[in-house]
Amino acid sequence: MFKKKINLYLLITLLLAGLLRIWKLNKVPVSLFADELDVGYQAYSIIHTGRDYFGNLLPLHFHSYADFRAPFYIYSAIPTVAISGISAWGVRLPAAIFGTLGVLGIYLLVEEILKIEKFKAINGRKLAFVSALVLTFSPWHIQYSRAAFEVTELLFFYLIGFYFFFKFLRSRKYLWASVLSFSITPWIYSTAKLFTSLIFIFLFLAWRKDLIKLSMRQKLNTIIIAGVLWLPLLYANLFGGASFRFNYISIFTNPTTPGEVQNLRLNDARVRERYGGGILQKVASRLIHNKYLFWSERIVDNYFKTASSEFLFVEGDPNLRHSINKIGQFYKIEAIALILGAIFFFVSKTGRKLKLLISFWIFAGIFPSALTRDGGNHATRLILILPPLIFLISFGIIDSIDKLKGKLKYIIVVLYLGFWLLDFGLYQHLYWIHNPWYSERSWHAGYKEAVLAAKKFEDDYGKIIFSNASDDPRIFLASYYPYYPQLWQNGMLEETVPGFGNIEHMGKFYFGQVDGEIGIDKISDFLAMDTLYIAASREIQGNLIRDPGKVPQGLKLVESVSYPSGEPAFYLFERSEK
Repeated sequence: MFKKKINLYLLITLLLAGLLRIWKLNKVPVSLFADELDVGYQAYSIIHTGRDYFGNLLPLHFHSYADFRAPFYIYSAIPTVAISGISAWGVRLPAAIFGTLGVLGIYLLVEEILKIEKFKAINGRKLAFVSALVLTFSPWHIQYSRAAFEVTELLFFYLIGFYFFFKFLRSRKYLWASVLSFSITPWIYSTAKLFTSLIFIFLFLAWRKDLIKLSMRQKLNTIIIAGVLWLPLLYANLFGGASFRFNYISIFTNPTTPGEVQNLRLNDARVRERYGGGILQKVASRLIHNKYLFWSERIVDNYFKTASSEFLFVEGDPNLRHSINKIGQFYKIEAIALILGAIFFFVSKTGRKLKLLISFWIFAGIFPSALTRDGGNHATRLILILPPLIFLISFGIIDSIDKLKGKLKYIIVVLYLGFWLLDFGLYQHLYWIHNPWYSERSWHAGYKEAVLAAKKFEDDYGKIIFSNASDDPRIFLASYYPYYPQLWQNGMLEETVPGFGNIEHMGKFYFGQVDGEIGIDKISDFLAMDTLYIAASREIQGNLIRDPGKVPQGLKLVESVSYPSGEPAFYLFERSEK
């Protein structure tokens, strides 16, 4: 009976998880940002030509304007893009589906873990169900399930990988499925390359006795599966540009580091010059102020930022695509459950290996992000630590309830649920009502309308110049127009345009901005009569929607494009006939 109830509750939970992740997916977030459109146009290009939009045949890593992207999400979006086109449904649905499946994944994993590592007075099914419930309503997980981020797929394969590993420990089967699941993760998101490697090492060391006992056939199957998936990845990292992104964001390649270290040494030199000091102080300065200690300090700082209440429960990620303004990665009330869960879990006398796994998972999950410049509060890279934290929160809830007796239990449960409902209600209100406007610029709202406006006036002008003063407009034009991929794969041409310099163009669509020495107020002296300039609102002082009389001299405002909030996003200008 208990098992049937849990299964029914789990089904209801999965339906709720799907609802929270799929409901109005085409409306909120308010627009498709550039990386989402990149997914859509890459999938669209593969569907029509078998190549990415740079012309690479069925690539191992997709060459995009920003970097080289891991391929799994793009390939998984091909069916939905084929059905729905380059749209919110087309590019976001895979994230929502895998986000919902992740709820099932954490249930299966926690239930399986507690069959191996038993805790007194903790019911495995009950803890698994609460873990699924906490993940269902997690603002961190919901945020990433409702946009074309790769990380919900990443978490699902990690959860399934761990699930099959613990299933192997009980049955001596399914190790191949575990290795397969783990080995897929680096093809989903670049952070997984390091994290998965660390997890493989940990699992081998912690359960080496079980792994050594494998038959030769099982060992060969495991090695073949790992080799098939990891060797091409190694090739892509060495020769295919797959490591480009990490080199760009790594603390080790930060161009400001040498200057900062040198400034610290110069300050020490000034102090020595004024107050005196010998060779020992000079040596000490070099030992203290060097790039190695500087990098170490940044890594430690990132760890502390990640573990801070500000990131976890108060502010979250400052990027409004990654988090809701003034909402942490977890609900504030969950801080109590997390603290209690950590205490109860780690002081218990059983489950030694599981304690090591949870500890290592959190430490290793932070490590790849800690190596990056903004890694201390980067929710995308740090989402690796979400499952173990969900486990500890759930453990705290279950163990606290089990320890309480009589009326006090019901009072505490009611209070906790009351505060949780307040947190959840506030989050939902902010997400659906306030956030679409607060985050409209972060989600690149207005670009679709600007492209459609340009398309509407296409036949009236010989050149249409799309400003890149805010963001690179190329992927927006390719996706919203949409351009046939084979044309886009032929590449851009360059042309010198008076007032804009040497800029790229695709047909009559040009991409650039007004020369800084000329400025928007004098561009009419250079703008040809048959040219339409789509200017970003940041290039214009004031609000021309409210006050159209302040149009720069010599220009005529053809049309305005506004954000959902009504604020100006783009202005379409032509040269005035005067």
